[in-house]
Formats: sequence, C-alpha cells, structure tokens
Amino acid sequence: MRTKLALSFAAVAAGVTALVGFLSYDAAARLVRVDQQAVFDEVVHDLRQQVTQQTLRPGDFTSGDPDHDGPRDDLTRPAGTDVQVLGPGGAVVDAGSPRLPVDAAARRTADTPKAGTRAEDDEVVIDGDVYRMATVALGGGRGAVQVAQEFSDTEDLLRELQKRTVLFALAVVAAAGLFGWWLARRITSRLVRLAGTAEHVASTGRLDVAVPVEGGDEVGSLGRSFDRMLGRLARSVEDQRRLVQDAGHELRTPLTSLRTNISLLRRIDELPPAAREELVADLADESRELTDLVNELVDLAAGKEDEEPVVTVALADTAEDAATLARRRTGRTVVVRTEGDTAVRGRAAQLQRALSNLVENAAKFDPEGSTAIEIVVSRGAGSPAVRVEVLDRGPGLAADDAERVFDRFYRAPAARSLPGSGLGLSIVRDVAAAHGGVVFAAAREGGGAVFGFTVRGAEPGASDSP
Repeated sequence: MRTKLALSFAAVAAGVTALVGFLSYDAAARLVRVDQQAVFDEVVHDLRQQVTQQTLRPGDFTSGDPDHDGPRDDLTRPAGTDVQVLGPGGAVVDAGSPRLPVDAAARRTADTPKAGTRAEDDEVVIDGDVYRMATVALGGGRGAVQVAQEFSDTEDLLRELQKRTVLFALAVVAAAGLFGWWLARRITSRLVRLAGTAEHVASTGRLDVAVPVEGGDEVGSLGRSFDRMLGRLARSVEDQRRLVQDAGHELRTPLTSLRTNISLLRRIDELPPAAREELVADLADESRELTDLVNELVDLAAGKEDEEPVVTVALADTAEDAATLARRRTGRTVVVRTEGDTAVRGRAAQLQRALSNLVENAAKFDPEGSTAIEIVVSRGAGSPAVRVEVLDRGPGLAADDAERVFDRFYRAPAARSLPGSGLGLSIVRDVAAAHGGVVFAAAREGGGAVFGFTVRGAEPGASDSP
C-alpha cells in the first residue's frame, strides 16, 4: 500500500507538472518570440520612415557620430540591433559587428531609386549564430541600410527555460513520491501494527493483547472493532472454559454414584429384595439425571439456535403445550391463565423449552403436589412486553438465592438434595435475553415461589418471516 500510494502521488504529480510545465513554457516561448519579432519590425518600420521622410546618405548611418544621436543610434538603441551601411552597388561602407552578408537582393535594394524599399527578410547564420535581417533602400541609388537582430540568444534562453522546467518537474515528482511515501507510512503504520497484533493473536492464541485503537478515522474504527471482537472472543473462550470446568464438576457426582451402584450389581444375588429394588431405582434415577444433565449441557454449549425461524408465537398456546407436557410427565395439576394479547415475535421451540423448564422446576420443588402449579401469561394495557409467571407452593425462595438462582450450576441449599443439574434456569435466562426480556424470581405470598420471564411483544402488522 505504501508503494502504491507513493507511485500514485508521483504519477499524479508527474501528469500535473508536465501539463502545467508544457503550457507555461509554450506560453512563455510564444510571448518572447512574438515580442522579439515585434521589436524588430518596429525598428525596420522606423528606418523606412526615416529614409522616406528625409534624404539620407550612407554617411548619415556611419558609427562615427560623436553625439550618438544620429539615425544609426535610433536603430540600435531600442533593441540592440546590428546595423551595416551599404553604398551604391551594395559596397560595404560601414560594416556591422559582426559583418553581415551582402547578397544579390541586398545589392539590388542599394541601387533602387525608391527610398524605403525593403528586401525580403532573411535568416542568416553568422559565426554559428542565427540572425533575422532586413535591407532598406536609401533611395536614388545611394545605397541601403541592413538591420540584423540575433535570435539565437532568445532560443538559447528558451532552451535553458525548458531545461529548468524539466528539472523542476522531476524535482516535483520526486518530492511528491517522497511525500506520498511519508503519508502512506503515517496512514499504514497503524494498519501494520494492527496486522502485527492479528498475526500475534493467530500465532500465540492469546486474546489479552493490546490493540492500537488511536485515531477517529476508518483505521481507528477498525482497531476499535478488532479490540471489541477480541474482547467478545476472550469472554466466549472464558465462558467455554468455565462451562467445561463446571460441567466436569457436576458430572462427577452422578458418575461416581453410577460406578458405586454398578459395583454392587456384582453382588446383587446376595442382596435382599428390598435392597435390589432400591439399587435398580437408584440406577434409573442416576442415569436419568445424567441424561438430563448431558442434554442440557449440549443445549447450553450450542448457544442460541439462530437457525430456528422467528415467527409470531402465541404464548398462551405455548403455555398450554407446556402444561400438557408437565401433566403427562409428573401427573401434577397445572393451571394456565392468560390476560391480554400474548402474541410475541420469537422462536417457538426456545420459548416452549423455557416454559417447560420453569414448570418442571416448580414440580421438583413441590413434590407433594397438594396444590396446582399455575402458569400466568399476561400483557398489561399499553405494555410492550408479555410477562410469563410460574407459581408454586413449594418451600419458597430466600432473598439471597433469588439473585443467583439463574446462574449456571447454581444450586440453592434447599435444592442440593434434589435431582437436577442447575442448568435449567440458566437456559431460561438465555432464552429471555435472546427475546429482549429479563428473568425474575421471588417468594410467593402465602408460601412458595414465583419464577418467570418477559418477552418483547409482537409489532403491529408483523408477519412470519424466517
């Protein structure tokens, strides 16, 4: 990127400088040449006026005028032209410096009777220098005056200007390239550091590295995004590590119990009938608890089921389904009450799983079954969320436990002797968070507990969409 930016700057500078230099040089060259030609034409015009208005002889143009105010000085003063005087027949009376050539046209002009006659302009080369020259007749065959102006000096000046323009253009291109390299270095330095950080993370696997996030431009925004991504990835890795550790801790208890009971199976013939039945029941309970724990771990490790379509779900119907399932599994009486519009936008399977977990939790903590488990699904007037509550008449809930009961693997002291993994309520919390809601738990008036969650309601006119 640095090389590309430097070359781009140099290319743009080269194009602009070449265009501006060419236009400037062409304009300057035209101006200088036209000005020199205009001055020469003016000198020749003045000479023709002099010889037509006055009767002048070759001696009037000689260089021997002591006052320097004669006709010759009028010709040389404005433009530094060279003057050479010709007599009759084209004889050189007063040679110029340098001496100008006299050709047949100049001789005919010197013998012309009409004053002011001008021979064709010639470009002549004298001692390697180029001159423009004009011959003007004095009239009456008295001779002529030759005027010459060197323009090779002008061309030398223009060539020098051209050379300096080229050198200036090269200097500008070089400066633009260096500036482009410097600017690219400043722009890409943070990208280079960011790329180095990414390579360091990829090679070492460490996520606790400092990410360069300075600046408010796109590079700074990229650095901040990369830093947030690393932060979320680090939290995800930490969550996975904690999940594995907690899962390993929770799995040890049922596995240890299973190994103990399996070792007793070798002596099952020696056990009394009551002990045999207790051993088989214990094995069934432990295997069922282990199965439930593994299933919940798999669901928890898989995260949110984003592949499930988001549809409009009537939580009243979901509550009825959960109640029917709980009646069949536990034999308990489950009552459903609904208030208001219970339609929400969400994932049906996840919401049913959350409700089922709450109902099973209530059945577990109220094993006597003397009273019905209640499911209340309500939505207040003007409320944007639907509230789901599961009420039981179990042992209740301490205030300290209410704050932690939805944490993974947390088991309240009263629940540690009961079957369960400590993951069911944490799944409820994740489902509620995925649907824009929150979980809650509190002691129920008159005994028992209230567990539940809220779900963001469906928008008016919303339709099913995957």
